[in-house]
Amino acid sequence: MPTLTIDGQKIEVDDGTTVLQACELLGIEIPRFCYHERLSIAGNCRMCLVEMENAPMPIASCAMPVGDGMVIHTNNPQIKQAREGVMEFLLINHPLDCPICDQGGECDLQDQAMVYGKDQSRFEENKRAVKEKYMGPLIKTIMTRCIHCTRCVRFAIEIAGVDDLGAVGRGEDTEITTYLEKAMPSELSGNVIDLCPVGALTSKPYAFTARSWELRKTESIDVHDALGSNIRIDCRGAEVMRVLPRLSEEINEEWLTDKSRFACDGLRRQRLDTPYVRRNGTLQPASWNEAFDTIAARIKATTGNRLAAVVGDLADAESIVALKDLMASLGSPHLDCRQDGAALDPSCRAGYLFNSTIAGIENADACLLIGTDPRGEAALINTRLRKRYLAGGFNIASVGASLNLTFSVENLGSSASVLSVIADATHPFASTLKNAEFPMLIVGQGALNRADGAAILAVARAIAESVGMIKEGWNGFNVLHTAAARVGALDLGFVPGEGGRDTAGILAGASNGDIDTVFLLGADELDMSQLGKAFVIYQGSHGDAGAHRADVVLPGAAYSEKSGTYVNTEGRVQRGSRALFPPGDAREDWAILRALSGHLGSVLPFDNLAQVRTRMIEVAPVLAALDEIAPAEWGSFGVAGPLNDTNLSTPIGDYYLTNPICRASLTMAECSAVYSVTEQEATGAHG
Repeated sequence: MPTLTIDGQKIEVDDGTTVLQACELLGIEIPRFCYHERLSIAGNCRMCLVEMENAPMPIASCAMPVGDGMVIHTNNPQIKQAREGVMEFLLINHPLDCPICDQGGECDLQDQAMVYGKDQSRFEENKRAVKEKYMGPLIKTIMTRCIHCTRCVRFAIEIAGVDDLGAVGRGEDTEITTYLEKAMPSELSGNVIDLCPVGALTSKPYAFTARSWELRKTESIDVHDALGSNIRIDCRGAEVMRVLPRLSEEINEEWLTDKSRFACDGLRRQRLDTPYVRRNGTLQPASWNEAFDTIAARIKATTGNRLAAVVGDLADAESIVALKDLMASLGSPHLDCRQDGAALDPSCRAGYLFNSTIAGIENADACLLIGTDPRGEAALINTRLRKRYLAGGFNIASVGASLNLTFSVENLGSSASVLSVIADATHPFASTLKNAEFPMLIVGQGALNRADGAAILAVARAIAESVGMIKEGWNGFNVLHTAAARVGALDLGFVPGEGGRDTAGILAGASNGDIDTVFLLGADELDMSQLGKAFVIYQGSHGDAGAHRADVVLPGAAYSEKSGTYVNTEGRVQRGSRALFPPGDAREDWAILRALSGHLGSVLPFDNLAQVRTRMIEVAPVLAALDEIAPAEWGSFGVAGPLNDTNLSTPIGDYYLTNPICRASLTMAECSAVYSVTEQEATGAHG
């Protein structure tokens, strides 16, 4: 391990450490524009110059590996002059438009010009101008501001895995572009906005709406997929202005999907802000008491065996346990949280978790994808898989539809019958898995929501056991969920009780009249036509499919308007915080259910959020440990049986329109339209 001296301080570092990283370890700040910890080194901005004794000129610290005996100076007059010179060159053509730049207040160039720049410029020539580029509905470009740090290009190629962004021209004529001026074809494109150290790439939906210092910032958890990405919600007044990623090495690193980032405008559209009761075939506004009295009259006229409840994809654990207790008090065993009909076995926690963990993907050396498209279902899982693939020594194959991922995947066939051959160890890829030190498989919801889903789950377990995926310190069996509420609801046991019906049974019962009352907690992905003449109570935040079908609508809070507990696909318990209050008469979901229970004569035993959480932990002790993953004991799950010889498919139809918030978002609607056309053009060109 080399030892070097930096500004008079000695430090010993690992081989391969750069001078910049060594400085950071000592707490010495080195300015930079092109360098980023998660991207390859470019060394083209020269802002990180430092002096190395016996070197003829200042060195770029980001690109210089440390050597034993090095003596580095980071803040002497020579380096101060060099940095001022670099800054002076960077500002030659940079426009003086800080007052109208959305990056103002959060701009690396602005900050570093103040600290490391000069108070005047010697250049009097005309500044160059660069034509704006089209990069899609999410990224606004002002390319005259670009300093060619190439962070965006390196992110697109290395992290996102798309080669549609690059530089053309040379010298002063260099421009960053998408070449053909088309939308950037990535579910992670918005991250280039965070990476841009100047105002060249900014958020198009957020443009000219607010200044960073006007915003109230709240740390929370994303619910648009099952990863539980760590986010920051920025609000002004009663409106969410933008959503940004927070650093979480275990989950999303510092990236965020476009859906999670840009669907926030859907939080203020098509909102339910008052109760509704259907009168004469039309939903009409009502008071809370009128809505509760209507529900009470209906429930008192039926029995628990004719009452059912389904939980949707965005529900928090607090509201789920409240609804479960309410249904139990009414004598109903008909509960389900799997509105897509996925054959998940709640009896064994290891059978429905992403057991290797998201970060654990980087340790795997072989992977089998079963009925899943990680790029569409969980783009940041796909990013981890790509990261592992680029590191080398990673064999990955899929069973199901042909995948357009950002790395090479061997397709073993589209029929589920291939799984039986792998389980029997007669398929070549079975040997690949068996010879791997840390093999893993990922089962998607597209494989589990079929009629033979339970059999597929069983054969996936058999594969995991036969190739040695389950061993001390490693569990390579993984289920990839698509719903933020799913794991928490399974942990809480929101599944059919003794003699109870699952989602398919509830819909069948509603169609034939055996079920006459159905409670939907944010469940909008069902086929509402199958509810027949059943009396439907819908509680949710948006006027989506469930609200249109409902006989009584109870306006709930969106994820940004309540403090809620969520369990992500790997079983990590996280808690989101309230960023603002719900609109109008809308209330937090657990509070609505508590108030309703009083009208039904079955008062729930809690009066505040702390008491709800105490009850929640009583039902599911694993929810007590925040930001941790409780170990899941391996057991038997799934039901052995014949596999249908039909092709496996992915459950995601349109990536941008997967839930009520997205479907209310104008930005997501525009993305859906733009990217569907782009995909059709690409398919046509490929054909």
